[in-house]
This record gives sequence, structure tokens and C-alpha cells, in this order.
Amino acid sequence: MRRVVTMAAILAALGACGAAGSQGLPGDSEDTRPYAGLAEDAVIKLVGTEPFWGGRVQGTTFTYSTLENSDGEAIAVTRFAGRGGVSFSGTRGGAAVDLAITPGTCSDGMSDRTYPFVATLQIGSEQRQGCAWREGDDIGDEAGQ
Repeated sequence: MRRVVTMAAILAALGACGAAGSQGLPGDSEDTRPYAGLAEDAVIKLVGTEPFWGGRVQGTTFTYSTLENSDGEAIAVTRFAGRGGVSFSGTRGGAAVDLAITPGTCSDGMSDRTYPFVATLQIGSEQRQGCAWREGDDIGDEAGQ
């Protein structure tokens, strides 16, 4: 329960950062509804650099991949929709795994592609940054992966 509260606070803070002085955006203090920009049945794809990582969230499974494990590792997760985005929480080798997806233009820093969501991945004490998109979003060559 404590992790859900923590992720809710992170999502609210991230949403508030992007909504300063604006009306009707995720995290706006007048909008108390959970974020609805990512449907529960959406397949979410992820890409990150430094170190390189990627993944996919489908239903209650987050498949986490690295250069060392390109096939990925399936991690059971639970979904939480906060005011500024969605999060997925689980465990990997006894360490907490928390993945927050928030709306915002994101660049992978290595291509000209832009993605519609920012991804923040926390595995134990390590935090990784990345980008996310829904399967089927038109983001160029990456959309088919």
C-alpha cells in the first residue's frame, strides 16, 4: 500500500510540474479524475538509453529488456492511474519495480523521433529515464517493434 501512495505522490508531482499555470491538464488542482490518456487495455512500448533498456506493458505484465537480455524478463505488475499519468508496480529479484508513464513530448536522444509519453523506471535504488508510446501510435520506424 505504501508503494501505491508513493507512486500516486510521484505522479501527482510530475503532473503538477507540467501543468503550472494551465487549466485542464493532468495534475491540474481542479481536476481530480484519474488520468485516462492510456486505456487499461493499451499495449505500452518503452525505450530508454544510458543504460539501454526497453520494454512493453500489456495487461498485468511488464516485459523488461536490456542489451544483456534482449528477449526480456516478464514482471507481474499492478496498474495505478493517478492524476498525472499511470504507474505499474511489481518486484524483480526482491527489488521493487515502479514504472511511471506521464504525458509529454519525449526524445530518445539518438534519433529524430518524438514520443508522446515520458517513462521513469525505478528498479530498487536505480532510476532510469525513457520514452513510451502506445502500440499503433505513429512515431516512425519504431512503431512496428
